[in-house]
Formats: sequence, C-alpha cells, structure tokens
Amino acid sequence: MPPTPDALPLAGIVPVASGWDGEREARLLAALRAGDPAAERQFYHQHVERVYRLILRMSGRPELAQEWTQDTFLRAFDRLGQFRGEAALATWLRAIAVSVTLNGLKTLRRREAFAAPLDKAHDIAHPVAAADPDLPARLRAAIAALPPQARRVFVLHDVEGFTHEEIAELLGVTVGTSKSQLFRARARLRAVLAPFAPAPSPEVP
Repeated sequence: MPPTPDALPLAGIVPVASGWDGEREARLLAALRAGDPAAERQFYHQHVERVYRLILRMSGRPELAQEWTQDTFLRAFDRLGQFRGEAALATWLRAIAVSVTLNGLKTLRRREAFAAPLDKAHDIAHPVAAADPDLPARLRAAIAALPPQARRVFVLHDVEGFTHEEIAELLGVTVGTSKSQLFRARARLRAVLAPFAPAPSPEVP
C-alpha cells in the first residue's frame, strides 16, 4: 500500500533531483512492482511536492490539491504494470497528475460554476524581482485568473517544462492550440502586471 498522507505530510519534503539515472530508476521500478514498502515511500517522498505544486497551479484549488495528489499516487501505484519505460517515471507520474486534475475539474464543473479563489492560490511560476512588495501576490492572482485552458498550458509549458507536443497529447488539443493558449496566457499576464512593473532607473549624468 502507498504511504498515507498522515504518515508523509506534504510540507518540508525536498523535491527530486533533476538528474535522471536510468539504472537506478530501473531498480526502483522493479522494487515498486514487487510491492516493496520502502521503495513506495522513497518514490512518494521524491515526487510528492512537485506533484502537489503542479496540481495546485493547474487547478487553483488548494483545498483539493492534496486530495488529488493522493489520488495521483494511488493511480500510479495501481498502474505500475502499464509503465513501459518510454519516459522517466517522473514524467509518467506528472502525466497522471494532469489527468487526475482535468478529470477532477470536469467533475467540479458539473456540480458548481468553477472559479479559482485568487486569495488562496499558492506558488508562482517564476520569482519576480520588483520594487512593489505586492507584485508576487499580484502574479499569483493573475495566474489563477487566467482562463482555465490558458492557465493549464502556461503551467505545463512555462512551469513544468512540457513541450507543446506533450501538452497537446495530455490535454487532447492540437500543438497550434497549445501555442496559441500560451501566447494568450503570457499576453494577459503582461497586461495585468504592466502597471506594477518597476520603473526604469534614472540615468546618472
């Protein structure tokens, strides 16, 4: 069984290192498929924070992000037999997280008019150096206020590093749509944040 949320809290977990070791991953995968609890805990610890952040950024729903993070790992452990090694385990896990999030949002839309609470959105795509101390909060709000499709493409491309081809496959859209949505998201963010950008430094005579 995968670790429970109580046993492994989300806070303070160090994200997985960026390097990919195929041999080490193969050993981990074999242990996971054998149901090794230590391997399951290692896998969870390595990836839980990044999965949580991805889901939070995509959904704008912190109250659901932890639930969907747990759903992602449950689904991943259940589907290890389907993993073919065509991508890194981390990439495969993120694809599952995207699927869980999109399905969760579809369910929510059937029950309520979806609106991401701006004041609860955590984590921004990139740090922003600005004279305005409120600018990071404005950026969080601007990302959360993007149209859902544009926000998802922005998060997947600019935050998570997926290619447009990968995004098209994950979201069921064309590559052209992914590119246009990213352009739309960036343009909206620039327009919203332009009034708060730092003024250029005056030239010294």
